Amino acid sequence: MKLLFNILVFAFVFNISASGQIMPSPDENIPFLVTFSKSSDKTWGDDDNIQIYFFSIPPDNKTPFYIRIFDADNGGKNDENRNGFNSKTKFSIYGGKGAHSNPASKAIDPKGNYNSGILLNTKTFGEDPSVDDKWFNFGPINPTEGELQPEMGYVFKLVVEGVEGDDGNLYRLSLSSSKDDNIKVEGANISTYEYCFRTSDNAGSMCHLYPFVTKGIILVTIDVFDYDDEGNIRIISVSKKGEATKLEKAINREISKHTIVDEEINTSLDVQFVKTKASKNNNITVSITNQYGESLAFYTVPIGGVPKYKPKIGVKKSN
Repeated sequence: MKLLFNILVFAFVFNISASGQIMPSPDENIPFLVTFSKSSDKTWGDDDNIQIYFFSIPPDNKTPFYIRIFDADNGGKNDENRNGFNSKTKFSIYGGKGAHSNPASKAIDPKGNYNSGILLNTKTFGEDPSVDDKWFNFGPINPTEGELQPEMGYVFKLVVEGVEGDDGNLYRLSLSSSKDDNIKVEGANISTYEYCFRTSDNAGSMCHLYPFVTKGIILVTIDVFDYDDEGNIRIISVSKKGEATKLEKAINREISKHTIVDEEINTSLDVQFVKTKASKNNNITVSITNQYGESLAFYTVPIGGVPKYKPKIGVKKSN
């Protein structure tokens, strides 16, 4: 049974759309990823100043690839200026044993050996016009330098750390077969266990997160940090047409619990953030855990495709 599950997940992971691998993706409708530096106020939306992303490459793909970062520096057009840019952000890529399998890598609050694996490359950016509003490349990278994981292929880890200052670094990521453009790596994906991002400024806008529900999950808890009451959150799945969250208030957090039904196992959820009022520069951090407190991964290309509600059609028996 476990082997069958692994085969199913493997098939889902590599049956993805042709739109390529950019995080945030067009389907997610999120302007930017965000990492604030360590002297920032936590109420600005980043609760730990560290984001961790995983890049999965199919095991039969031996062609070198690139991890690309859009607007890697702190300053200029897109970043959040807190009384003068004074920040530095470190981007580090890891492969090898422990890059993904080490539990610290997947913790919601990174502690201990979250930078496990073999360090392949690292670069720290301050204010740098040469990469402002432009793409920066790590690579070419040999796929076999990643950690081979049964359900994911070769996995690489990108750790983003706000190491100095108090500004917000807004950026995007791409997994590409080209150093000059965003060309998809066939069958690849980008994921994270804690999503820190900028919401749209416009009322009526909607962004989407796509966690994958594995076998054995009966309950998920959505944890949203610093949402600022800017809108509603609802879930679309193969069996949920639009289940609203019942948010319980905690210190700068909103938490909601949801039962998982059998039809939702081995499918993705569409967690939608619907903005009901206009506001500028709102950054939030989102995580989802199962009934055991284990984190669910968000995939920029949803496994199995964007979930669509499938109504149950009853058949009336005739006498």
